[in-house]
Order: sequence, then structure tokens, then C-alpha cells
Amino acid sequence: MNLPIPRTWRVYLEDLYRRIHRQVTSPWTKLSVLLVLGILVTRNELSFSLSLNGGDLFGLRSASVFDRPATDAATASFASFTGGNRSWSARELEQLAYVEAYQDIALREMRKSGIPASITLAQGLLESGIGRSTLATKNNNHFGLKCFSKSCKAGHCSNHSDDHHKDFFRIFRSPEESYRAHSDLLKKDRYRKLFRLDPTDYRGWARGLSEAGYATDPRYADKLIRMIETLGLHRLDA
Repeated sequence: MNLPIPRTWRVYLEDLYRRIHRQVTSPWTKLSVLLVLGILVTRNELSFSLSLNGGDLFGLRSASVFDRPATDAATASFASFTGGNRSWSARELEQLAYVEAYQDIALREMRKSGIPASITLAQGLLESGIGRSTLATKNNNHFGLKCFSKSCKAGHCSNHSDDHHKDFFRIFRSPEESYRAHSDLLKKDRYRKLFRLDPTDYRGWARGLSEAGYATDPRYADKLIRMIETLGLHRLDA
């Protein structure tokens, strides 16, 4: 049985319908809906971009090799090789990412020159600030190698505003070229006695470098040794 709808109810419902219809079809409502949809789509696209690019906004990455995520498979594999199942700090993972990126170069230089890979990598880490220094990022100079030439060609070296006006540093075309120049430097007479040491004697090499005046820091040798042992770099020498 159909019951009649009271007139007051019918008038109220018709008025409610007209107001809802007016609200839904208004330009402001349409604009609001489009805006919400735009935000949702943008968030999804951004999330997808972040997922694809390891968390780097819009796929932009720093020039530094160790800006990769700490869970990078290669770094995790190297960390396992050098230190078993121990836990690593964020800074140590950055250091391991640097090592993983340049260990092949250091190993090649070790085979050619006899300089322990652990020493080369520890010096690279220390001198370049884990590859973040201005010299490393702009000059590909990972060892703070200076230019002593009195007649440099253009692009051979550069001066930095925070250095003494006579401090000119080498510019290299690649980090690998910087590593080769580091080997050439250590083959000079000043460091000759280091090559009489056992290739696995990284402590002797570290102390020898410090005694030969490679760096002015009195704790330079201790810093190299601690880095090598913390990261397990001495395993590469074997």
C-alpha cells in the first residue's frame, strides 16, 4: 500500500534536492574535485618516482657515489665480506659504499705498484671526506694532490678560495686518474722504504707515510689504521 507523502516533506525534499544539485554542478565544486584529483595523481606519481630512484626527488642524485641507499646490494655484499654479520652505522655504510665503488681501482694499483689496497682506500676516504670534498667532486682529486708545476696548462690545476694563494690542486679527468697519480707519488724516493714492508703490513705503511710527512696531522697513521680495521679493508690486501 502506497502511503501519501505529506506536502511539507515533499517540499523539503524537493528543496534539498535543488540545493544539492546546485552545489554539485557549481563551478567551484568542479574545480575542487579537479584539484583533489590532481593532488592524488601527483602524489602517486611522486611516490612512483621516489620508488624508482631510490628516494631521490624527481630522480635527481648527488654526484657523490655514496648517496646510494644503505640497503644497496653491492654495499651490503661488501660489508658482509669485510665484517661478517656485524651492524654498521650510517657513516660506515657511506664509507663502505665508497670502498665498493673504488676497490677495483685500488686493487689494480696494488697489483701494479705494490701499494696495499687498504692503504690507498683509507687514504682516499680520509683525504676526500668519503668522496664529498670539493676537490673530489669538482677536480676528481681524491688524495689532495697538489700541483707544483711552474708552467701549468689550462685545466691542469685549480685554486680554492679557502686555501692559501699558493695552494693549487691537480684536476683529473676521472677518479681513476687520481688513483694512478697517488701511486706515482708514493713511488718517489721519499716513500721508497715502504716498499720493503710486507704487502699486508698496513700498520707499517700507515706509520711510514706519517713519518715520511705525507700529512701534517700527528694522528694520521692512527686514523688510517682505525679506518682499515673498522671497515675490514685489510682483507683486500690478501
